[in-house]
Amino acid sequence: MEVVKNKQVVLKWFVVGAPTEKDMEVREGTAQLKAPEGSGGLVVKNLYLSCDPYMRGRMREDYSSYIPPFQPGNAIEGFGVAKVLDSDNPNFSVGDYVAGFTGWEEYTLITRTESLRKVKKNDIPLSFHVGLLGMPGFTAYAGFYEVCAPKKGDAVFVSAASGAVGQLVGQLAKLHGCYVVGSAGSKQKVQLLKDKLGFDEAFNYKEETDLTTTLQRYFPDGIDIYFDNVGGAMLDAALLNMKVHGRVAVCGMVSQHSYTDSEGIHNTFALVRKRIRMEGFLQSDYLHLFPKFVETVSNHYREGKIIYLEDIAEGLENAPSAFVGLFSGKNVGKQVVCVSKE
Repeated sequence: MEVVKNKQVVLKWFVVGAPTEKDMEVREGTAQLKAPEGSGGLVVKNLYLSCDPYMRGRMREDYSSYIPPFQPGNAIEGFGVAKVLDSDNPNFSVGDYVAGFTGWEEYTLITRTESLRKVKKNDIPLSFHVGLLGMPGFTAYAGFYEVCAPKKGDAVFVSAASGAVGQLVGQLAKLHGCYVVGSAGSKQKVQLLKDKLGFDEAFNYKEETDLTTTLQRYFPDGIDIYFDNVGGAMLDAALLNMKVHGRVAVCGMVSQHSYTDSEGIHNTFALVRKRIRMEGFLQSDYLHLFPKFVETVSNHYREGKIIYLEDIAEGLENAPSAFVGLFSGKNVGKQVVCVSKE
């Protein structure tokens, strides 16, 4: 049985506050390249790994959610694209490309194969299966169409609009005939939103002293839909600017990543006065729509109707810094780690 060296990204301890590179280490382990007989598992070579904000929660000892916390001393796991090297599962063959949960390492034995899906190496980049056609893209699709219930002509505000989810929400909204404004954290990102992704307007929230006034400037008649990726002060300001019967899709709270100094919201009275529907959601609530999502978004991409921005860090050794950079807005587009191109 062939045993090879296996570089891994390991969580050193449970994290309190904002994550840092020191909370993780890159170490060299070993991996067997044959799936144990009777395991129903696969040995895969990881190609692309997804850096996602939800992974921060899994670094907490007291994390309680739909997925268990990481364990110190073990390789981190997340969404990825990989190539099958050996299979003890009749549904997968050597040479298949798969997307789903895998380890932050060069090689992984995957025994929980129910969430894996086969993907094709074709005109759509393999890395897109952890972004545009992966969990972030599906989050955007399900959140916008199912939670936001958009109508043509709606005024839509998207925070963290140049990120993995926000960039697609904005483009889907434009295709739906909406007026779309996005917020981002740099001049470069603002220009990308307007010049490359087709947003009607965008602003750098770091340059604004009063977010409530800022939103009034861009939405003088109010906001129909707010797709919230950040929470905190931005959500507070958006609530004051919502129209009657507005909808808020709560997708993420990246501004609250430290968990030790979380910022509350104060304008919840607007929910009653304006009869606003504010709903949190998980993309896993809508998995029955996944095939339709893949077909629809793939066609949009092939037809040039949507663009997807990626920020690719080369090499597993750069995965910790890529992940930490999410929380300071370092990435431009979907943050991906390229472990190997094949």
